Amino acid sequence: MSYVSPLIAVALTVLGGLLVFSALGKDPLEGFQVFFLNPVRNWNGVAELLLKATPLMLCAVGLAIGFRANVWNIGAEGQFIVGACAATGVALYLENVSGPQVLVAMVVGGALGGAAWAAIPALLRTRFNANEILVSLMLVYIAQLLVSWLVFGPWIDPEGFNFPQTKMFSDSALLPMLIEGTRLNLAFVIALGVLAVGYVFMQKSFLGFKMRVAGEATDAARYAGFSAKLMIWIGLLAGGASAGLAGMAEVAGPMGQLTDKVASGYGFAAIIVAFVGRLNPIGIFFASLLMALLYIGGEQAQQYLSLPSSISKVFQGMLLFFLLGSDLFINYRLRVRRTLAKAGN
Repeated sequence: MSYVSPLIAVALTVLGGLLVFSALGKDPLEGFQVFFLNPVRNWNGVAELLLKATPLMLCAVGLAIGFRANVWNIGAEGQFIVGACAATGVALYLENVSGPQVLVAMVVGGALGGAAWAAIPALLRTRFNANEILVSLMLVYIAQLLVSWLVFGPWIDPEGFNFPQTKMFSDSALLPMLIEGTRLNLAFVIALGVLAVGYVFMQKSFLGFKMRVAGEATDAARYAGFSAKLMIWIGLLAGGASAGLAGMAEVAGPMGQLTDKVASGYGFAAIIVAFVGRLNPIGIFFASLLMALLYIGGEQAQQYLSLPSSISKVFQGMLLFFLLGSDLFINYRLRVRRTLAKAGN
């Protein structure tokens, strides 16, 4: 049932979407076609789907490592932003340098930036027992203010007509395209590599085993001498580094610069992706494609059906709601009981 419930949730989301289209006065079948079929009707659409799924894969696989150990990193959005800022700083500093070392430095910078931002809740949790959920979430808003300060202040493009953006990156700071005529770039291959590393770590390594034990049987982990603090640090740093790498891929890929709109909700959506994918890298791959389809489908519905841009978030919310509802029946079942009236009443 743990593997069937995501499929049930997807089916219920589609059915719920048909009801939403009908309630909004749109033809449900037309809405289904525009939302779910139009985005992948040709190869360019498939390439855009893979491009959109790339940051979701990167963020979700890092979060899954922590979630398996009951380390709840809710701030991947902030770590995504800081990773993008760190990679941008490298790109601007090396703007006159050419060669592959620029992209390598940006990858390292993005991962370290996200990990450093995640180290704050890790330190506060292990040193002061602060709740990592609240700390990581509040740091998202600080990260948003940080990127706004940078693009409105020291990093603003002097020739950008005062728009909140940096200069366009040099060619050496841009990820190479995988397929000519599309926007799909090398970040997709990097994401597949990170998924493979995450699978080996979670499924085949002793450290990954210890993290699973820490999440599923806390008393057994304590009895075996597994360090709870180490699990917290690994869970948060892995999530931060992956989210920071996703931020780097965004600015060095489709954006080509840093703006105050760099955050597109990938960090929050990746939480849904991680759980729909059952905290398994293989499941996360397919769940990322589904979530990317909801993003692109929302854009299509906005363009062709004159629906609000928030329609994609409605579908994301329905998917999470139905997933949680389906998961309820993994550990519980409905039982119909008859309440007998007491004698004499």
